[in-house]
Amino acid sequence: MQLQNRIAKNVKTIRENKKLTLDAAAKQTEVSRSMLAQIEKGEVNPTISVLWKIANGYKVSFTSLVENHNQEPLIIRAEDVAPLVEDDGKYINYPAFPFQEDKLFETYRIQIEPHGFLSARPHMAGTEEYITVFSGRVEIITAEKTFQLGEGDSLRFFADAPHSYQNIDSATAYLSMLIYYTKNQ
Repeated sequence: MQLQNRIAKNVKTIRENKKLTLDAAAKQTEVSRSMLAQIEKGEVNPTISVLWKIANGYKVSFTSLVENHNQEPLIIRAEDVAPLVEDDGKYINYPAFPFQEDKLFETYRIQIEPHGFLSARPHMAGTEEYITVFSGRVEIITAEKTFQLGEGDSLRFFADAPHSYQNIDSATAYLSMLIYYTKNQ
C-alpha cells in the first residue's frame, strides 16, 4: 500500500475510533477541516509538520499515522520507503520501524542536505528522542541547549518542547532517530 493511501486510512481510522467529527478533529489537531478531509481521502501527501500536528492532537505516535498495521516480521527495504520531505527537499525523513504499543518507540533514518533545517513541534509530554549521527555535522537545538554533533556522536533529549535540526556542514548528514514515548501517554 502506498504511503499516501496508508496515511489516509490510518488518519481516518484513528479519528473514527476516537469518535471525532472532522470539525472536532480540526480543533484538536490545529489542522483545517478541509486539509483533514483531503488527507483522509488520499488526495494530498501531508508534510511532516502536518502529520506531527495530527499525531499530537490525537495523542498518538507519529508512525501510527504512517505504519502498515501488519504484525508479521517486517523487513523494510530502502527502495520501498516513501520519504517525508521538508525544507524543499533538504530534510528527508525515512520512516523505518513503526510504533508498537508494547515497545513504545519508533525509528527513522534522517538525511539532511547541506544547510537543511527542520523546526519540530513539541511531541507528547515525556517523549524522548535518541539521535545518532552516522556522517556529517548537525546542530540540534532543544528547549535547554544547542548541541553540535559529528560523525559517531549521539544525543538523548526530551522532545516535548520545540526543537530543531540543521546540517551545519557542506556534506549531507545522515542520522538515526529513535522516538521513545512514556508509558503514561
